[in-house]
Amino acid sequence: MTKLLDQALEAVRRLPSEAQDEIARAMLTLAGEDHEPEDIVPSHLPDVLESLSQAKRRQFATDAEIEAAFRRFDP
Repeated sequence: MTKLLDQALEAVRRLPSEAQDEIARAMLTLAGEDHEPEDIVPSHLPDVLESLSQAKRRQFATDAEIEAAFRRFDP
């Protein structure tokens, strides 16, 4: 295990159990561990399919578009 991963795990140990589980699920997903796919809300399916199509065409958001999206969450 790398020193950075060890530091991250130590920080996660100090979090409440719900947050620990959420982070653990994200880590397992990123590591490619087998898990059940999440259900897609039927009304979201067209957007998901369009996003996959855009990704296949390598049409990704620009840095400016991403920054603008995150700014919408600022208080």
